[in-house]
Order: sequence, then structure tokens, then C-alpha cells
Amino acid sequence: MTAIWSVNRQLFRKNAEHVKQNNSIMAVVKNNAYHYGLEFAVEQFLNIGIDTFSTTSLKEAIRIRNIAPNATIFLMNAVNEFDKIRQHHIQMTLPSLSFYYENINELYDIEVHLEYENLLHRSGFKTIEEIKEVLQHHTQNNNKRKMCIKGLWTHFGYADEFDVSEYDTERTSWLSVVNTLLDEGYHFDMIHAQNSASYYREQGVLSNHTHARVGIALYGSRPYKSISEFDIQQSLTVKGNVIQVREVNAGDFCGYSFAFEATKNNTKLAVVDIGYGDGILKARAQHEALINNKRYPIRALMMSHMFVEVDDSVNAQDEVILYNNNMRVDEFTFKGVGANSEQLSAMNHDSLIKEYR
Repeated sequence: MTAIWSVNRQLFRKNAEHVKQNNSIMAVVKNNAYHYGLEFAVEQFLNIGIDTFSTTSLKEAIRIRNIAPNATIFLMNAVNEFDKIRQHHIQMTLPSLSFYYENINELYDIEVHLEYENLLHRSGFKTIEEIKEVLQHHTQNNNKRKMCIKGLWTHFGYADEFDVSEYDTERTSWLSVVNTLLDEGYHFDMIHAQNSASYYREQGVLSNHTHARVGIALYGSRPYKSISEFDIQQSLTVKGNVIQVREVNAGDFCGYSFAFEATKNNTKLAVVDIGYGDGILKARAQHEALINNKRYPIRALMMSHMFVEVDDSVNAQDEVILYNNNMRVDEFTFKGVGANSEQLSAMNHDSLIKEYR
């Protein structure tokens, strides 16, 4: 028996359709589409009318181009492999004044999106004055072969935080940049800023924006708790199997380094064929597993196994669910296990059987 990572195709597509509704979505497919599989995710998104994608990896951007020859592909990280960018018609962020001036001659025929730094401070122009400097310098550049300014973008780093004012601050700052530039006559084919949290907080795409740049919601996890589980459905199941049920007595230590001590006689422990080597976070193992529609506490986590304390109704070969739509990734995000993307990224697809149903 081997633990299985599986996705319900129909539910994945249904959820993505519900998230998209009638809005223009740029699907974030970075890190192998949150480990759902780049080819799988892009094909599903194309089937529901999403034809605009973003990633942080040039290698992935090229893979997307091979899957979707007519798609719009935006690279959120700047690279210096300009020939590959041109060859595969990939749009790219312009992250700073220094990058612009250092590479102005090499950026010819490349479509760029001017990036505003905002509160995340990860990348981007620091002020609207810096953005205007590039816009003006570009206008005055008489070289026939120069870059094309295609878009304007930022990232909201605090959209899923409700007890602080930073989202309002970054939102106000960004909208001031957008509206000022538009009022002054500048035009951008694409303007995008919203992640999943902002998209749901604003109940759609912001005014004067062409797209929302949505990631985690498309993969079935809520960015914040007050969103109904019916609005975002999880298609992923991660499950193992009971190898055997062991009986231990009070005072017995189980697992490595005294991981669990039984407090009563005849304690039943199911030995399950999944562990941290398969990508189960230690923080996740502080909670329960689902066996025969009942939750049982996980008592110890090992590389290839875990102990789950069970009762007489559990037997060898029973399925042990770590994640499904009734035991969702986002449930454990809200319990402090780790971000949705952290739990998804931890999965070891070399050791787990991977299935699309």
C-alpha cells in the first residue's frame, strides 16, 4: 500500500468556474500550479475560458506556452534571458529603474508590465515619480526597436489581514497610482493587482483593472476564514492506509524519541503508511486524521509512517484521510499549521502516488 495524492477533475474545474464567474482572471500557476501539476491546471483553466497566466519561473512560462500557444503569459520575476522571452512571446515585469536603464537596449520587442513596490517591498518601482520617469523616457526613445509597455501591476501583501490597516493603506496607495496615471493620459492594456483575498474582499475585479490575479482560490483553498466553504471547493484528497493496528499499555513510548506515551492500557494505535517524507507537516500532525468518517488524533509522525490513536472500529487496510473537502487544507491554515500554499507545496510527489480522477 502507498499513500495517494489525488484530484477530482470535475470538482477542480467546477470550483475554478465558480471562482471566475464572469470576471477576467489571470490564473497564477507558479510552482507547478501550486503542485497540482502545470499541464493539468492550465488545461482545466483553458477549458473554462481563462487564457491569461502568470508564474515566477521562465521555465514554467515556456512550458505554459507549449500547452497554450495563444495564451497571454506574464512572468512576475524579471530575468536576463531576453532572447527566450522574445522567442516564446512572454510578457515580463519591469521591476525597477535600475533594471530599466541597465537593460534598455536588450529589452527590445519585449512587452513589460511596470511594477509598483507597495508595502510588500519585494520588487517594483518605489514611487509614481519613478514610474513616470520610465514612461517619459520610453516616449522620448526614438529607437524603433524598443520594449513595449503593456501593463501596470502590484501585489497586495495584506489583503488577508483584517485586524490591521495595511490593506487599506496599500490599496489606497495603489489606486492613487493607477488613477493618476490614467487621468494624465497614460494607457495600459493590462492593469492587475488583486490576489485571491483581495478579489473576494472586493467582490470582483477593481475598477480600472483588467484582471484579478488569482491563485489559491482556484486550487480550492479559502484565503480567509469568513468565505463560505460552498464558495470555494477543494478537489484534492491526500490519503494513506492503515497497515496494522497495534495495542500498547500505559507507560509505553511509541515512535522515535519518546514521541507519544500511552496513558492507559489497551490503547490502540493505527500504523499508517504516510509521514513527513511524503510532505505531511509536523504542525499538521498535531491535529486529526479521518478514518471511516470519524476524526482520530494523530499521536506521532515519522518519515514514512504515523501513529493515529483509534478505537475498535478501525482495521488494517482502512483509508486514512489527511486532506479532502471535509478536512480541508484551509481548515488547518486557520488552525495555524501553515499557509495554504505551504501545506500544498510540502507534498512529495516523488513518494506519493499521483492520480487525477
